[in-house]
Amino acid sequence: MENPINITMLNDFIFCPLSIYYHNLYDDMETSLYQNHFQIDGTQAHKAVDNNKYSTSARILQGKSVYCEEYNLIGKIDVFDLNTKTLTERKKKIKTVFDGYVFQLYAQYFSLIEMGYTVRKIQLYSMDDNKTYPIALPKDNIKMFEKFERLLLEINSFNFDDFTQTNITKCLNCIYEPYCDRSMLE
Repeated sequence: MENPINITMLNDFIFCPLSIYYHNLYDDMETSLYQNHFQIDGTQAHKAVDNNKYSTSARILQGKSVYCEEYNLIGKIDVFDLNTKTLTERKKKIKTVFDGYVFQLYAQYFSLIEMGYTVRKIQLYSMDDNKTYPIALPKDNIKMFEKFERLLLEINSFNFDDFTQTNITKCLNCIYEPYCDRSMLE
């Protein structure tokens, strides 16, 4: 069996598969050496969920570790309301609902379903502007669900040596660009 895919890596892989390599390479280093203010702000904003301080209510699951055997995914959920059956992925600020955000929610959704929970709604929440973005369940958006499954196949068959970045905008917005041997900015 292949190693499980970390749920957070779904969005990273779409951005650039090499960012996962560099993230793991620098994981033990002081983040201020390579992260920009967006990543630092995001980490700070997530602390409440990561430290189980988002809510004291027993109906709220927060930062719960999850695993999905069907798709071989592992990670943590942000917030799941047991009463409303609503799964929420929190982001510092959402300007655009990227596919990677939706796929992270799908991964959390399928994990919770396998674990015996009933999930009726999934949504993204933008903390800075207090906006909620309802997301259709996978069964209600077949096109996105198929893209999700294609992404997992792509990740499982990825060959690091064959990858070439073709989107200069991604290099321009990558915190690892100064260290990357495949940057389009050289």
